[in-house]
Amino acid sequence: MASQRQIHVGSVPIGGGAPVAVQTMTKTETADLAATLAQIKRVAEAGADIVRCAVPREQDVEALKTIVRESPIPIIADIHFNHTLALKALDAGAHCVRLNPGNIGGPDKVAQVAARARELGTPLRIGVNSGSLPKHLHALERENSVEALVTAAVEFVELMERLEFENLKVSIKSTNVPNTIASNRLLSERIPYPLHLGITEAGTKWSGSLKSAVGLGTLLADGIGDTIRISLSTFHAEEEVKVAWEILKALQLRERGPVLIACPTCGRLQFDMDTVVADIEKRLEAYEEPIEVAVLGCAVNGIGEASHADFGITGAKNEGLIFSRGRALRKVPTEQLVDTLFEEIDKYVGSGAKRIDVDAQEAAEGAAWLQAIEDENAGEMTPERLAALEKAKQAEQADEMSGTLLETVAARTRLDEAVSPTAGRRFTRT
Repeated sequence: MASQRQIHVGSVPIGGGAPVAVQTMTKTETADLAATLAQIKRVAEAGADIVRCAVPREQDVEALKTIVRESPIPIIADIHFNHTLALKALDAGAHCVRLNPGNIGGPDKVAQVAARARELGTPLRIGVNSGSLPKHLHALERENSVEALVTAAVEFVELMERLEFENLKVSIKSTNVPNTIASNRLLSERIPYPLHLGITEAGTKWSGSLKSAVGLGTLLADGIGDTIRISLSTFHAEEEVKVAWEILKALQLRERGPVLIACPTCGRLQFDMDTVVADIEKRLEAYEEPIEVAVLGCAVNGIGEASHADFGITGAKNEGLIFSRGRALRKVPTEQLVDTLFEEIDKYVGSGAKRIDVDAQEAAEGAAWLQAIEDENAGEMTPERLAALEKAKQAEQADEMSGTLLETVAARTRLDEAVSPTAGRRFTRT
């Protein structure tokens, strides 16, 4: 169930139908102003809407005053154990304060924070973690950990409501993905406030991204969640932001920058697609437009599988096709595929009108080339047929990999054998 209430963290609306906000947390010591502000700038450029800073010491509160003033995005102060620091963070201008009523010192101290936040009009985030539940819920946690998490969250919300404070959002996190999904589903049915989603202590960039995608993606697909943070074991907070955006883009909840579609490859592959995809992905990082780019590893399936893409390539041993929105644009040598693709993208992006220019003759030649391949491979492309094609084209391939072509290939982004093995494929990486 989507949240009914909406709050504002600085200028960012949270809940009540607003777009899902992307959040991260600085990895620096907050008191180190230069390092903290530099990281905040990087995460903002990567697409973070909000950033949280740990405030465990007095010097961090002092730094917070400058950080709030100079940050390009709203700042959340992360407080544990010390309600005095929460009060000082509010006075320092934090756009939101995150606290856990279970470890901040009891209802009286929570009341002081709520009263000051109400005076300033500053929202609070009430955070519940599986590792810091109140003692009276420990027995329930052993019996039903999901119910214990939800009970803690509801109790904290009821406390805030008794204090007549409703400018809040709630997070309920666990390292356990199924428990996080189940508890947030239950909580969304019991409270109307915005929910912040995350898998706490998710892990490395690889495993943590996967766990977060499964857990948060499931909830977001259900319409649950108003702001998200990907918690990864990395000092590069911008990596968390990138993963968050990929999840939102995959669910078509928000758009930011290009979307890359690439086939998984199979025995039909006749060119070094691994390197081509890596090259395209890296070059796409420079673009802000939400264009969709597809890379198909062979021409057997034509461009039908990616006919919706704004631009794409489909390759063969010696030649490939640049296409756009289901139509052939032009046929080019395989080694020119990437550069030609970006020529077309740059023309499209730079035109202002987002117009795709089509040369009728080149498009017809490209379509004819593709049709010829489709006709040739109307039956199943068996290993035997592939071997025959390999033998017939072997000499031509050797010529193509000489002279200037070798220099061109060497200049590109290359993947070594350990990263992406070519053994057993019908091409070699030089």
